[in-house]
Amino acid sequence: MTLVAAPARLSTSAATFEADFAARLHWSADTDAAIEQRVADILADVQKRGDAAVLEYTARFDGLSAPNMAALELTQADFKAAFDAIPQAQRDALQAAAKRVRSYHEAQKKASGESWSYRDEDGTLLGQKVTPLDRVGIYVPGGKAAYPSSLLMNAIPAHVAGVQEIIMVVPTPVRGSVATGGTGEGTSTKGERNELVLAAAYVAGVTRAFTIGGAQAVAALAYGTETVPKVDKITGPGNAYVASAKKRVFGTVGIDMIAGPSEILVLADGTTPPDWVAMDLFSQAEHDELAQSILLCPDAAYLDAVQREIDRLLPTMPRAEIIAKSLTGRGALILTRDMEEACAISNRIAPEHLEVSSTDPHRWEPLLRHAGAIFLGAYTSESLGDYCAGPNHVLPTSGTARFSSPLGVYDFQKRSSLIEVSEAGAQVLGTIAAELAYGEGLQAHAQAAEMRLTTPVKPR
Repeated sequence: MTLVAAPARLSTSAATFEADFAARLHWSADTDAAIEQRVADILADVQKRGDAAVLEYTARFDGLSAPNMAALELTQADFKAAFDAIPQAQRDALQAAAKRVRSYHEAQKKASGESWSYRDEDGTLLGQKVTPLDRVGIYVPGGKAAYPSSLLMNAIPAHVAGVQEIIMVVPTPVRGSVATGGTGEGTSTKGERNELVLAAAYVAGVTRAFTIGGAQAVAALAYGTETVPKVDKITGPGNAYVASAKKRVFGTVGIDMIAGPSEILVLADGTTPPDWVAMDLFSQAEHDELAQSILLCPDAAYLDAVQREIDRLLPTMPRAEIIAKSLTGRGALILTRDMEEACAISNRIAPEHLEVSSTDPHRWEPLLRHAGAIFLGAYTSESLGDYCAGPNHVLPTSGTARFSSPLGVYDFQKRSSLIEVSEAGAQVLGTIAAELAYGEGLQAHAQAAEMRLTTPVKPR
């Protein structure tokens, strides 16, 4: 059967555009009730029984039986052995990517992640102390595919921030072992530890790692078990069970975000080779059937050319079936009146990845307010950002770029206010505080401030 990728053809001039546009963008983040209940049961069980529960669920859902958690723990020697075993080209690529990611996050830390303080005119010191989290957990998907790039993007900014312990969990399910409705990440081809992922752990400085996944791995990180240490924050993507578990443990630990399907939006002025843009749309569509790829352009002939390239290139793609379903179900080629309108629509979408495929991308960049990452110019493919450009590829999805930011050093730090009031400052601040405290009816607050005054405020 011939596969067809038929993204919707929309035009902003059409009377039905708003309704058609809304229908194409719609995606429900609601998790199936059965998944929610199963996740709740697993979390409670792991919290109660610890290692024993994790071992049981790992055997049930990943088909990976082990006598104890020690058998599921990866060591630094495993990381080094994996690094030494992979081809030289992969070692070089990992190290080059890690260097660029580290350099970017070092610059990020210098720009916004340092402590600061100042003294006012009466000698009172005010400031902010920035400290790293003690221990974080990173979830690295390991079922349908291996993601060493995800490991780099989560572990390196944590390392740059100064986190002392980085605990990785990565499922390694056995082929055909995942029961229907299981919480694992899917099935791998051989049920083996992925050496490129372990090599990335070596390069990125992961402290400890366990071959566990799904909701049980999130629970182990959030609550701690006899073997898996309790962390302060969990980051990294996963399936619906992982996302549901992260939502449920938030508050016990911090989380990075709840990610939806991957997205790319291309703003094109019609000057980029259409096969380049077609492949950029493929680059997100190949993730899964719910991924979204949208092209905005004021040139109808260019949209036609891109569609022709989609048709020509699709049969050459190993993941052609997934791409076809994604583009047909959620993709769109949208004709706009001009590039200004394209930018306005982009802001409404607030995409995860935004490519400005134009001869003059800096003309349009000031008009773009909401996006996880902005890729400027025809040579800046989104895939470069995924692997080695330097900025983080963990980005807000499903329109959350309106109020969220990419994962960064700041996600692995916390800020404490610094206040050191001088005697002279206490006379000024104490009077103000006491007056307001009496107004709120909080006598102890007021008197604590008054005790430091040479002329106390009298109660009302």
